[in-house]
Amino acid sequence: MRGDELTEGNATYLGFDFGERNIGVAVGQRVTGTATALETIRATRDDVLWSAVARLVKTWQPSAFVVGMPYHPEAGEENPIVQPILRFCRHLEERYQRPVYTMDETLSTKESREIFYRERSKRSVQFADIKDELAAQLILQTWLNHTAPRETSNV
Repeated sequence: MRGDELTEGNATYLGFDFGERNIGVAVGQRVTGTATALETIRATRDDVLWSAVARLVKTWQPSAFVVGMPYHPEAGEENPIVQPILRFCRHLEERYQRPVYTMDETLSTKESREIFYRERSKRSVQFADIKDELAAQLILQTWLNHTAPRETSNV
């Protein structure tokens, strides 16, 4: 993918908050500059995971993928989830022949909890049920904000 395709107005992206049992998914569009939580894939088996991802790719036809990555290790040690996330990224790229970008996910769950409790007037849904997809939304929204086209001056 060329750099200008990254910021095309009509590009769609799928964002993931990867966990070993639950994977939050969000969709975002460059034209609106917004990300929306979609679902949580509850998969302990690879076939279930990749079947769900295939369905989402077919539905949304993303230009690329954005995956949350814990960039700030605690106490100088690598987070044990980093290797499974990297493996997931490689599989996404190999299966769908689209770029995979990573975005710092360090505060995504904490922020998603704050948003959930601030914006929900009725608690018909429990935070635990949607925390992963909200985290994916925040990861993708942050990436969209970070990669937004910059205004250029013709001076």
